[in-house]
Amino acid sequence: MSTATLAVWKFASCDGCQLTVLDCEDELLTLADRIRVVHFLEASSAVVAGPYDVSLVEGSITTPDDLWRIREVRDQSRFLVTIGACATHGGIQALRNFADVAEFTSVVYASPQYIDTLATSTPISAHVPVDFELRGCPIDRRQLLEVLNAFLAGRAPDIPNTSVCTECKRRGLTCITVAEGIPCLGPVTHAGCGALCPGVHRGCYGCFGPMATPNLRALLPQLAENGMSDSEINRIFSTFAVNAPEFAQGNSEHEQPH
Repeated sequence: MSTATLAVWKFASCDGCQLTVLDCEDELLTLADRIRVVHFLEASSAVVAGPYDVSLVEGSITTPDDLWRIREVRDQSRFLVTIGACATHGGIQALRNFADVAEFTSVVYASPQYIDTLATSTPISAHVPVDFELRGCPIDRRQLLEVLNAFLAGRAPDIPNTSVCTECKRRGLTCITVAEGIPCLGPVTHAGCGALCPGVHRGCYGCFGPMATPNLRALLPQLAENGMSDSEINRIFSTFAVNAPEFAQGNSEHEQPH
């Protein structure tokens, strides 16, 4: 059996998803005879030139250099998998999409004329074809290992496109919204975290982004009934997946980018 090559790339992000990859070192050792990490600057300065069998891409596109570099990564990769909210939806930094970036840079930087940035933060899929999107902030290690094993085996990853509510059911958790009136985005958020927040008695805040067909029309009145003001509802949808069209109704004070 031939050894597949794996590359890990960083764009605009906090490195949290790359750290999740590093945290999988024991599990990755079991794949050592099937996969070889050849480009991962978070872990090693040793770099092997492409092409690569699988590329994991963290981060959003926020600079002109990013635009050029992601196309290079795509050209060198047989399979490209985006990892995390920044790569799949543009991340929290996509809040810039609804404001004046020139104003931001003038306030933050002493010499803004040297800052070369785009007016938007966009997901990788807005610029190149993506073979699979792995959600989360950060990603879930179990899902990461499933995706790697799937591509090595030549099959589709077994990642259910359901809501966090299904994970609460599997864990036998009592619904915190029904039982206690705690606001929760679980009904409209993509599964994958294992219902971490409801499991510690707090509402889901949507870090895995929207599920395939979220019913916000049904959820928004419930959030209001459970004590959230309009501004609080707007804020909770304006975080990890603020750029996701599926969450546009939730952050309705913003005009979604095209």
